[in-house]
Amino acid sequence: MKRMNGLLENPSAASGFEAMERGDSDMGANELSAALWRERELLDLLVFKLEEEQLLLAAGKARWLQFATREVEQVMERLRTASLARTVEVSNLAKEWGTDENATLRELVEHAPEGAWGELFEAHLTAMSELTAQITELRDLNEKYLRNAIRSSQETLASPRDGTGLYNASGTSGGPATGARLFDESV
Repeated sequence: MKRMNGLLENPSAASGFEAMERGDSDMGANELSAALWRERELLDLLVFKLEEEQLLLAAGKARWLQFATREVEQVMERLRTASLARTVEVSNLAKEWGTDENATLRELVEHAPEGAWGELFEAHLTAMSELTAQITELRDLNEKYLRNAIRSSQETLASPRDGTGLYNASGTSGGPATGARLFDESV
């Protein structure tokens, strides 16, 4: 367990170079662990970007929302690439360990040989599952914020009020505005 905690705290300690120096045949496991670390870092970044997007939505800062959304999409694209790399590494390690090459990470953990690798991959799997749950929660909450903003905009456009809320030069509420009102219904 100490070895696993040391690897989780310092992933570079399990580098392929050190494994070759020790003469270990765990290159596939090292490569998979490195791929899982990269994917976890991207999942953390996605949590951050979704929280950032949520703060913009909560503050009503729609002006910056397009940039936050673009950043979320960029992280998602990087995650797709990292996920593909992880799948390849799982397949390679599964062959090395004599398991079905289409095995999932969970199945690979179940078929891991004695030693720290099973515990390490289980820890990765647990952490990634927790991050995925956070991402799902943030996504759902952000969607709720967006739906509320859209509904509020639609209600505002559908029912113009008599009192426009305008103030005159003395700071008091002026009478109803006269003249035409323009609404951009594309918003």
